Amino acid sequence: MERARMLMKVVSLLCLVVLSNAIESPKYEVVHSESDFDVRLYTESTWMSAPVRELSFEKATLFGFHRLFQFIEGANLNYSRIPMTSPVVTSIVPGAGPLHSSAYVVRFYLPVKFQADPPTPLPELHLKPYVWDSRCVAVRKFSGFAKDENIVREAEKLAISLRRSPWANGTSSDSDYAYSIAQYSSPFQFIGRVNEIWVDIDASGIDACKPGNIAAY
Repeated sequence: MERARMLMKVVSLLCLVVLSNAIESPKYEVVHSESDFDVRLYTESTWMSAPVRELSFEKATLFGFHRLFQFIEGANLNYSRIPMTSPVVTSIVPGAGPLHSSAYVVRFYLPVKFQADPPTPLPELHLKPYVWDSRCVAVRKFSGFAKDENIVREAEKLAISLRRSPWANGTSSDSDYAYSIAQYSSPFQFIGRVNEIWVDIDASGIDACKPGNIAAY
């Protein structure tokens, strides 16, 4: 019962992602645009990450954010309450499960106030800060709910688009993740939902993807 109440609070908190226009998000600049995807240059940023062993993307996202929710509600050594940010990102670690993975990492972008010195999470939450280096990311938007049955399909569509573009063979072999799903919308929003598939780009030698070029959101 207590777990169910906590999960309901998690769902309610996720609603704040679309209720606040002032919510913080990681900084980026679009460096290339096609009809069905963009390439963005993200600045270096710090996230709090929750590794999850789970076959289902949906369950992994829920369980991972459950722990992150406790952290932002004050389950840290500073007892700090941390404002909600967007998006909530679930990264898929390559593996052998039915969705080509049995491991995920759910990440929460830390507000600017906490970027340089993140609060230390309570040990039992098994969370850790993650510094996301500046990088180029290929991004494909899709609507509806991000579910086990559609995220692989959307990732495959992005892969096809990349092969037909100047960024062919540009996906990074050094990335720790096969791809990531960024979710911006409340679970109770049924129209106009925004999700994205993110894939790291190997941008070595590409001037547009150098960190110093970031100037806008």
